[in-house]
Formats: sequence, C-alpha cells, structure tokens
Amino acid sequence: MILMLLVCALCGYLAGSIPFGLVLCYIAGYGDIRKIGSGNIGATNVLRTGNKWLALLTVILDAFKAGLAAFIAYKLVPDLEIGTFGGQPLQLNVLASLIAGVFGVLGHNFPVWLKFKGGKGVSSAFGLILMTQWPVALVALGIWLTMAFTFRYSSLSALTAAAAMPIIAFFMCPPIYAAFYTGVALLVIIRHHANIARLLKGEESKISFKKK
Repeated sequence: MILMLLVCALCGYLAGSIPFGLVLCYIAGYGDIRKIGSGNIGATNVLRTGNKWLALLTVILDAFKAGLAAFIAYKLVPDLEIGTFGGQPLQLNVLASLIAGVFGVLGHNFPVWLKFKGGKGVSSAFGLILMTQWPVALVALGIWLTMAFTFRYSSLSALTAAAAMPIIAFFMCPPIYAAFYTGVALLVIIRHHANIARLLKGEESKISFKKK
C-alpha cells in the first residue's frame, strides 16, 4: 500500500512539474515568460503578454495536470477501506487521489526541470479540488471571480479564495478532503508572500487585458 501511494505521489509530481505557461509562451513566440512581468510561469503572468487565450489555455492545462493525476489515481487504486479519518471511513483510492493531486500542485510550484522555481499553484489547486470535490471548487471559483472583478487583483483573489477554502471544505466535504485542502491553501498563501508585501504597500499590479 505504501509503495502504491509513493507511486501516486511521484506520478502526480512529474505531471504537475510540466511548465505549460513556459512552453506555451515559447511556442507562441513570446520567449521566456520568466523574463516578463513577475517572472512567474503561471497564467497571471502569461496574461501580461496580452494574449488572453494563451493565458486561458495555461489555466486549463495547469488545472488539468493536477486534476488528471487525482482522477487517474482514484480510478486505478483499489476502493478499500483502510481506516478512519475524523470519525469517517477512509478509502484507499480517495487517499491516493488526494496524494497524487497534492503532489501535482507541489510539482507545479517546485518543478525539477526549472530548478524547483515554478508557479504559485492556484490553477493546479483548483484542478485538484474540481476533480475531487467539484461543489467546493465552484464556491472557491465564485469567490475568486467576485474578488477579481471587484478589485482586479489576481493575487488578492487567490489569497481570499485560499483563506476561505478550509472553512468551505469543513462544511461541505469529508474531513480527509478538508485536511488536504487546508494544506494546499496554506501553500498557496505562502507562495504569495511577495504579493502580500506588494499589496500592503499598494504596489501590486492589477489584472489587465491590454496587450503589452
């Protein structure tokens, strides 16, 4: 069982470490996205090229890689009860799915191919939650969209959704999901430490759809 979970973690990490934002920008002729804007490989920085469709495709693919890892693990690992968590039965395939998905998020944040310097995990975290507990993901997306259209700060939107995630998960899904989602939310918040500093100083860039 341990070996099976380790394989899920490794496969999830390798899938998550594919730097779609970097690859797509090279293909589209924008060069190294790490030399544009914030230097991040995520969709928000891809949007700074002015190519909305490229940014949207980056979001989809970044979400897809962690979500797909979680989905495959859930389908391939046996549905066996291995104990309890938070007073509720814990299934092996559920645990494997969450481990694969979380390591997909970690792979996006710390890709081995880019010397462990990756994105901030927002899209990948959303993909994981969407694939494992889609109602929770829709609530988080609603929070993100509300904040984004109101204040036009991508980082503030992500931070607000991440901060709300543990509370949402506590009320809407089994404890094992809430525990893993809380860990992912904390990672997202930590990865935005520089954005938090810029927000406090009033120096954070707003979302823009104008071509640079």
